Amino acid sequence: MHKQVGQRGFVDQLLEQRSARKAHLARIASLIDWAAIDRLAAPIYASQTGRPSYPPLVMIKALLLAQWYGLSDPGLEEALDDTLSFRAFAGLSLQDAVPDHSTICRFRQQLQQHNLSEAIFCEVGRQLEARNLIVKRGTLIDATLIEAQAAKPGFDQGRAATSTVDKDADWTRKAGKSHFGYKAHIAVDQHSGLIRKAILTPASVNDSEVADALILGDEGAVYADKAYEQRGRRQRLKGLGIKDRIMHRSHKNQTGLPRWQRRRNRLIAPIRAAIERVFGTLKRSYDYRRVRFFDLARNAVDLNLLCVAFNLRKAAAMWG
Repeated sequence: MHKQVGQRGFVDQLLEQRSARKAHLARIASLIDWAAIDRLAAPIYASQTGRPSYPPLVMIKALLLAQWYGLSDPGLEEALDDTLSFRAFAGLSLQDAVPDHSTICRFRQQLQQHNLSEAIFCEVGRQLEARNLIVKRGTLIDATLIEAQAAKPGFDQGRAATSTVDKDADWTRKAGKSHFGYKAHIAVDQHSGLIRKAILTPASVNDSEVADALILGDEGAVYADKAYEQRGRRQRLKGLGIKDRIMHRSHKNQTGLPRWQRRRNRLIAPIRAAIERVFGTLKRSYDYRRVRFFDLARNAVDLNLLCVAFNLRKAAAMWG
C-alpha cells in the first residue's frame, strides 16, 4: 500500500524530532561562553596525578544533557553512544569513546568535592544577566518539598524515625500530611522566570530560616508569602533600598488583618504565585519530585545542575 500524499510517516517524524533537538542544543551551545565554564573546572585537572580521560567541559555538558532528557548515568552513557546531536553538544567526535556510567558518577563526585556546581550555576547566571535576560526588577522566593530517594523510615515508639540509608533527609508536615525528604528553596527573577539562587535543605528546615540567603541584594523588590514575614527581614530590605513585597499574616492576640494589609496581600499574591510555575516545570518536565541520591551534598549538586539546565533551556527560548 502506497503512502498517501501529505501523509507523514514514522521516519519523517523521527527526522523532524532529531532536527528540532539538534537546533535546540545548538541554540544553547551558542548562548554561553563555555570557555569560562571550562576554566572553573580547572581544579579537577589539578587534583589528578595524570590527565583525565575526558575534559571536564565534556562531562559538564553531558550532565546537562542528562537533566534535559531525564537520563540516568547508564542511560546517559547509552544516549551519548547513539545520538549524534548529544555527541556534538558534549564535544565528542564520532571516533571518541563515550564516558561510561561509573566515569559520569565519579565526575559528579568531583564537582561536589571542589564545590563547583554552585560556581557553574553562578557563572551561567552572570552570563545570562550580561545578555539582559535577568532584569532584577524583583525576586520571588519560595520553597517546595522533594521526596527522599530512600524509603520512609516509619515510626519508632510513636515518633518519626530517621533513615539509616539517608541520614540527611528529614520529616515535616504540610497541609496536615507528613512528608519525608528535602526542601528546595529558590529565588526567581520576576521578569524572566530564571532561577537566581537555589538551596537544598532537609525538609524540616523552616522556609524563613533560608530566606535571607535567597535575597541577592540587587533586586528592586522581594515578593514572598506570609511564611517569610519577619520584622528584621522587613527592616533589612528597607535598609538595602529594596521594596518589601512580603505578605502579612496575623500575629498572636490579633483577631485579623487590617483592611489595608488584606488588600496588600491580594495585590502581592498573583505576582508571588508565578514562582509556582517554576516549581511545576521542575516537577513535570524534569521529574524533580524525588531526589536522586542518598545525602544532602550530592543532592545539592544535582539541584544546582538542574537549575543550570532549566535556565539554559528557558534562556535559549527567550533569546531565540
